[in-house]
Amino acid sequence: MLIQPWDASLDEAEWQAWIAEGHDFGQLSVNGLPGHPPVAVPTHFTSDGDHLLVHLARPNPVWKAIERDPNVLFTVLGDYAFVPGPWRAQANTPPTDGVPTSYYTAVQFTCRAHIVDDPEAKAELLRRQLAHFQPDGDHAPVAVGRPPYGRMLPGIRGLRLEVADVQAKFKYDDHKPVEHRTAVADRLTARDQGLDVPTARQQRRRLDRIGPWKP
Repeated sequence: MLIQPWDASLDEAEWQAWIAEGHDFGQLSVNGLPGHPPVAVPTHFTSDGDHLLVHLARPNPVWKAIERDPNVLFTVLGDYAFVPGPWRAQANTPPTDGVPTSYYTAVQFTCRAHIVDDPEAKAELLRRQLAHFQPDGDHAPVAVGRPPYGRMLPGIRGLRLEVADVQAKFKYDDHKPVEHRTAVADRLTARDQGLDVPTARQQRRRLDRIGPWKP
């Protein structure tokens, strides 16, 4: 992933806070088997600190590829919007001369995948996921040999993705003048389509921290 200096995460806490805000759905990318393309799997995930936790159905085609090569990439993407060219036109130039772009946040985790097949270990992984996604505890106990989850455990496999490296990108025109970034954030808020509003929120947050860009 290309990360220009002005798109880089300001510190480790920035991307960690962004993930913690509820960005818990991503795409697992795995090197394909010989003669086959890479395998990509969209999925929710949680974390236990140094690992991302995932579970997938046993018939999923990803398993053979992981067993052959456990080096994987997990990507989380959000707060994105298309910014039309006229919004980015330089002063004293025709609006149609402006070049469009995309705004977005992307966090990529380079990981080594560890497959979890032990029934109790899978149950513990599910308990951690449910604690995140259903913190009110409004679910049956996850226990080996106990319905409803006990009978479903053989149908899944777990993944503990050991994080080796993290790259984070916040692409919001932070190298542009303050006035430009403020105007685009206002236009995104006014347009209010898709993820325009959270995208504008990220741009304003970065603007408050960075101010005028200094190389």
